[in-house]
Amino acid sequence: MTTKEVADLLQCHPQSVYRNKELSCVKIPGIGKRYKESELEKYLDQKTIKISSLISLQIIKNKSFSLTYPPENVKILTKKSGGISELAKAKSKTRYNFGFGAIYQRKTKKGKIRWYLDYRDRNGKRIQRVVTHAASVEDATIELKNIVLNEHYRRCGIENKRKEIGFSAFAQIYLQDYIMIARRNFQSDKYRLKKLREFFKDVELREISPLMIEKFRKSRLNAGNTKSTCNRYMALLKRMFNLAIDEGYLENNPVKKIKFYPENTARERVLTEKEERRLMQASSEHLKSVLIVALNSGMRTSEILSLQWNQVDFGAKKIRVEKTKSGKTRFININTPLLEEFLKLRERNGQSPFVFPNSETGRPLNSVKKAFKGACRRAGIKGLRLHDLRHTFASRLIEYGVDIETLRSLLGHYSILITQRYMHSNDERKQKAVELLSKKPKEKAKNRDNLLHIRYMEKEKSKVKSLEKPITPFYSVN
Repeated sequence: MTTKEVADLLQCHPQSVYRNKELSCVKIPGIGKRYKESELEKYLDQKTIKISSLISLQIIKNKSFSLTYPPENVKILTKKSGGISELAKAKSKTRYNFGFGAIYQRKTKKGKIRWYLDYRDRNGKRIQRVVTHAASVEDATIELKNIVLNEHYRRCGIENKRKEIGFSAFAQIYLQDYIMIARRNFQSDKYRLKKLREFFKDVELREISPLMIEKFRKSRLNAGNTKSTCNRYMALLKRMFNLAIDEGYLENNPVKKIKFYPENTARERVLTEKEERRLMQASSEHLKSVLIVALNSGMRTSEILSLQWNQVDFGAKKIRVEKTKSGKTRFININTPLLEEFLKLRERNGQSPFVFPNSETGRPLNSVKKAFKGACRRAGIKGLRLHDLRHTFASRLIEYGVDIETLRSLLGHYSILITQRYMHSNDERKQKAVELLSKKPKEKAKNRDNLLHIRYMEKEKSKVKSLEKPITPFYSVN
């Protein structure tokens, strides 16, 4: 057989036959390559493969499914050996043929790579169109799979039971029906969902791949977000996709293939007594009261600003914290400095139900970050956050010998493992620890001799006690 006859049989270009080194042939001088039919049949038997796993086994077994209509007497080959369908005629190396369709890429005038689909619809009409959201061969392959499956369902009159929904639509459902109901503080997640919807726009939920998610994360890093903030985006997406799986919109969670960035959670910023004095002098009256409550109660900023007078029991000297992060109510004892501050606040704001009301709206204060940053700047304090006052409260109690379980109860932690983050050693205790190694050698030798003497005496006493015990015979005496 000539090269042209073999190419017609395989329905590929003659150059593909020339370049194929696995096809055995005979070179005849002055004539060219010639192929034996028997050798060609052996080659076809060796190279026959199954159709890609992109189409389920149930659809493959259905003989009526043949969107590309390959000849029945020709076997399906790999891309390397040349395709068999009429869709596999392109010379481009970026074309992938699957038997049920093909994907290929083209460059625009601006140099942007775009992926295209090549398939037949349920009526046998050839369709070639671009996939605007595809960023890789995987994205284009998934899109081809979904379209071919839908065309097959329509052709056979089968109802497609898979739910289809766009990312933006499901994000809106997730926000209104889940986040705003299940979570008390949802403003941060609402903002992140807005950024996610701006990036993915009209992309179908099923079409989102790990590569697309990686590109989104890269865009957030370029926008100035930290790696910790990017992890919050990934955690939000992971919860959202898990809910989509429960609702039947997805089978797998693409975020599971994303590796989160490492975070440094061991932050050891504690307000010193000198810094505390400077900060109090640089603070306004209402900010100073917030700082005193934070340093003497360990409450979170949101818990302090939302505090009401009916939660403060002056008789029992306790604060009932209701709007907590864990959702559980906890009680904090009021010490003397905090009691004096509450009495001053009641004289000043006693007419309002809130301890820290907004004079203009009558509602509680939303934030004191701006005032806090200004006070830190005037006091010359750098790297201090409002949350570090809670850290300072915990560290000072540990220095005074408070046990970790009592501290966990005061801070309102669900697990004691979270409380252990506050049990870091300060520089003073570290210095005392290393000073233990500076003792005189005589003292260390004396202590070592005493220790050895004690151990030796204990061994001797144990031997004497063992000898004093009566020996029980191993036989019985009648």
